[in-house]
Amino acid sequence: MGATAKEIGNQAELRAKHYLQGQGLSFHCANYTAKTGELDLVMRNAETWVCVEVKFREDDGFGRAVDFVTPAKLSKVRRTFEHFLMAQGLNPLHTRMRIDVVALDSDQLTWLKNV
Repeated sequence: MGATAKEIGNQAELRAKHYLQGQGLSFHCANYTAKTGELDLVMRNAETWVCVEVKFREDDGFGRAVDFVTPAKLSKVRRTFEHFLMAQGLNPLHTRMRIDVVALDSDQLTWLKNV
């Protein structure tokens, strides 16, 4: 029996987390949920808060993983990220922050910074 979509997603997020930690980012939390949506990973890169949207595609028959990060999805992620920062007692207008995407296409990992 194959893995469920949730299990596959969790494995993709874990792979992205380990990769980013290897690049010097520090892990803060995973799967932060608010009424506006969910954040896959929240990391820190020195003084910058980094929200990471993780997308995984086993094959590219219907497009690459990065193709599934739409402007509408990024807008929703931004609203949720701002909610997260306020919950931490931070003002999003005065906090260094960025949104990154880690796209996993089978064995290939692509890190897009500050999308």
